[in-house]
Amino acid sequence: MNIILLQTDIQWQKPNENRTHAETIMDTLPQADLVILPEMFTSGFCMAPAEVAEKAGSPTLHWMQTIAMKKKAAIAGSVSVEEDGKYYNRFYFVKPDGSYAAYNKKHLFTFSGEDKEYAAGNERVIVEYKGVRILLQICYDLRFPVFSRNRGDYDMIIYVANWPTVRIDAWNTLLKARAIENLCYVAGVNRVGDDLGNSYIGGTVLLDYMGKSIVSAEDGQEDAVCGKIDMQMLKDFREKFPALNDADKYRIIN
Repeated sequence: MNIILLQTDIQWQKPNENRTHAETIMDTLPQADLVILPEMFTSGFCMAPAEVAEKAGSPTLHWMQTIAMKKKAAIAGSVSVEEDGKYYNRFYFVKPDGSYAAYNKKHLFTFSGEDKEYAAGNERVIVEYKGVRILLQICYDLRFPVFSRNRGDYDMIIYVANWPTVRIDAWNTLLKARAIENLCYVAGVNRVGDDLGNSYIGGTVLLDYMGKSIVSAEDGQEDAVCGKIDMQMLKDFREKFPALNDADKYRIIN
């Protein structure tokens, strides 16, 4: 499966401009099976959801469905959404036929007050697409390995993020750790640029199941890179090195 990781400079609270800009970039790219955008790619990591949140069935979701059908590729990324009087940081994974899965961010970033403005999700969401089982995760989720621990139910994790430069070493290290400990591919898609008080260098990367980089974006600038994952190679490695079979048994109590 060919995957494009799109590292964009997000304009603060300008959804139309951000969608148009992302589409312009995608129009220059080769055909792929999946295109991944960063966290809150239409607004930036905004802690004033009343100003940016879209209703469920949002304009951005419709835009993603249109692009997915046009490009014949899945489109993934998160957006601020309002539903039933609550706000969610919601990760949409939209397939080429317009169908989609949605994951609400579980681990809200208390350091920025995200927990005061957004409601937390409580369900792991795994999407099956082109024979690949994909776990959807958002930014701060990366720091909590128990929630994302592979139970033999997925082959790849996607992390979309607004992860600032000041903590980029943690981003780089934890992405590798998640790939190694879960024997899976990991796609980490971060943004670049600046918003209110934060700077973002990127660090967008596609890793294999040994934590090795398949492809990575240029730091400090907008970039789109394409990498390929090979399910047969993953299967062969898991059979040869069956560490998942030796993992501790557990269950999460919410």
